[in-house]
Amino acid sequence: MPTQRISVTGKTWLYKEPNPRRVLTLIQRYGISEILAHILVHRDIPIDQVEAYLNPTLRHYLPDPNHLIDMEKAVVRAMMALKDGQKIVVYGDYDVDGATSSALLRRYFEAIGAPIGVYIPDRIEEGYGANAEALLQLRAQAIGLVLMVDCGTTAFEPLRIAHEAGLDVIVLDHHMAEATLPITAALVNPNRLDQTELPRDEMRFLCAAGVAYLFVVALNRALRDDGYFNDKIEPDLRQFLDLVALGTVCDVMPLIGLNRAFVRQGLKVMAARSNIGLSQLADIARINEKPGAYHLGFMVGPRVNAGGRVGDALLGSHLLSTDDVLLAKQIASRLDAYNEERQGIERFVLDQALMQIDTDGLSDHPVLLIGNDNWHPGVIGIVASRLKERFHKPTCVVGFDQGIGKGSGRSIVGVNMGDAMIKAVHLGLLEKGGGHAMAAGFTVIRAKYDNFYAFLNQEMGTIAKTVVPTITIDGALSVGGATLDLIKDLEKLEPFGAGNPQPRFLLKQVMISYAEPIGDGSHLRCRLQGEGTSSAKMMAFRVTGTPFDDAIKKARNQPCDVVVTLKNDTFGGRNSVTLILEDMAF
Repeated sequence: MPTQRISVTGKTWLYKEPNPRRVLTLIQRYGISEILAHILVHRDIPIDQVEAYLNPTLRHYLPDPNHLIDMEKAVVRAMMALKDGQKIVVYGDYDVDGATSSALLRRYFEAIGAPIGVYIPDRIEEGYGANAEALLQLRAQAIGLVLMVDCGTTAFEPLRIAHEAGLDVIVLDHHMAEATLPITAALVNPNRLDQTELPRDEMRFLCAAGVAYLFVVALNRALRDDGYFNDKIEPDLRQFLDLVALGTVCDVMPLIGLNRAFVRQGLKVMAARSNIGLSQLADIARINEKPGAYHLGFMVGPRVNAGGRVGDALLGSHLLSTDDVLLAKQIASRLDAYNEERQGIERFVLDQALMQIDTDGLSDHPVLLIGNDNWHPGVIGIVASRLKERFHKPTCVVGFDQGIGKGSGRSIVGVNMGDAMIKAVHLGLLEKGGGHAMAAGFTVIRAKYDNFYAFLNQEMGTIAKTVVPTITIDGALSVGGATLDLIKDLEKLEPFGAGNPQPRFLLKQVMISYAEPIGDGSHLRCRLQGEGTSSAKMMAFRVTGTPFDDAIKKARNQPCDVVVTLKNDTFGGRNSVTLILEDMAF
C-alpha cells in the first residue's frame, strides 16, 4: 500500500505500517486479534495504556476535581446557598452542551432535595451567552446564586452588572479564556490561561457537561464530609453520565482519556433507559439497537438542539431533566417536529451559501466567510460545518438582521478559531465573539464585515493554507473480508468520534456495479464488486454536487480504490454489513 495517495476529493491518504514487534506484543499480552493490535499500534496507543483504552473507567481516569482552579471556591459558595436556603438557577447555553449540563445540575440538586430553576436564553431575542437584562431579572426574582454553564468566560459586562446588583455567579465553562477574567464568585474552566497544570492534559478537552459533572463530584464529596447525607439518601452520580456522554459527543470533544470514559460509561447508562426524556427521544428517533456515539451525535443530539435552533430554547434542558413520562413524550414529539423544520431551513441556507461561494469566487480564499440577510441564526452553525467538510477550510456563516450579523464558525484541525475571534473582538472588528479551537460564535455589524473577512484570511489563512486535508487509513481489506465478525471485533475500540475515528480501510481495485439515489436524492446506495463474486452494499452520503457524483459513475466501468468504514446494518431486524464511503481514488 502506498504511504500517500491523492483522492478525487483532493485529500491525501496516509498510511503507516505499524511495527510488527509491537503488534505481536499486544496480541500476546492482551489476547486481542491481530487487526485490533494493528490498529492500536497504528494509533500510537502506548503498550501500558492499552488496557485502560479498551476498558476506559472513571476509576482510572477521573481526577480530583479540585485540581481545577476555583473549584473549591465554587463548592463553598454552593454549600452556603444550600445552608442559607438561597434560590439557585442554572443559566445555560441553548445548544446540546448547555442543555445537558443544565439538566445534569437540575437533576442533581433535585436528587439532594434542593430543587433549582433553569434559564436558557432565546437564540434570536437574546443571543449567545450571558446577558445583563436576564441576570437582573433573575436578581429581581430573589435568586441568590446563578450557576452559568457553557458560557460566561468572556462575559465581562453582563457579569459586572450582575455583581453590582448583588447576584453571585459561578461559571462552569470550557471555552477559550482571555488573560483577564470577568467578576464571578468562581470561574471553573480547564481552559483558563492560568490553569497551567492539570493531572491529565486531556482535561482541557472537557465540554461544559464534563466540567459540570466534576463540580457535582466535588460538591457531593463536600456535602458528604459535612454530614449533609446523614439523614438523606446520597445520590449515585453515575446516573448522570448519559447526559455527560451526550454533551461530549455533540460538542465534538476528542474522545480520549476522561472523555472516552465518560462516553463509554454514559452509553451504558443510556442503554438502561433511566433518563425518561432520553428514552422518549430515542423512541421517536427509532433507535432500536444498543446506543452508540453515532446515535448521540446524529440522532439524539440534533433533536435536542432543534428547540434552541428554531423553536423553544428551554425544551432540550426540560426534556432531559423531567421524570414525567407524558410530558417527556410531548416534548420529544415537539423537538422531532422542530428538527424536521430545521432540516428544511438548513437545506435552503446551504444552497444559497454554495451559490454565493460560486458567484463571488470565494473558494480560492483560505478561509470562507459567507453572509446574507435573514439567514436563520439557528442553522448557520450546521451550514458552516457542512461547508467546512466540503471545502476543507475554516468556515464562518453569518445571518444579518437590520445590519447586525449573528455568525457561527467551524474550523479545521490545526487552525484555532476561538483565539481568532477573541483577537477580532479586541481589534474592534466584532461586537462580541469567542469559542474554542474548532468552533466559535460571534456578532459582526455589516460595516465591518469586509474588514473582518480580511482579518480572518490574514489571521487564520496563513496557517489554513499549509494544512493539507488528509484521511488516515488503518488497514487494507478485501470486499469479502468486511464481515460482521470484524465489526464485532472493532466495537472493542469504541466509542468512536473526534480524536478516535472509526477505523478506515482501503479496498483496492473494486468496481461499483450499480448506484441508486435514496432519501432526498443526495445519498446513493451502491453495490461494490470485488474479486470473483464477492460484493457488498455501500452507502455514499451527501454526494450531490461533490466530486463523488462523477467518480461513482466512472467507477462503474473502471476499477478504483475506496476508503470505507464498516457499519452493522440492523434494518428489518437482521444484521448485515454496510460499507460507508469516505473517499475514492483511481
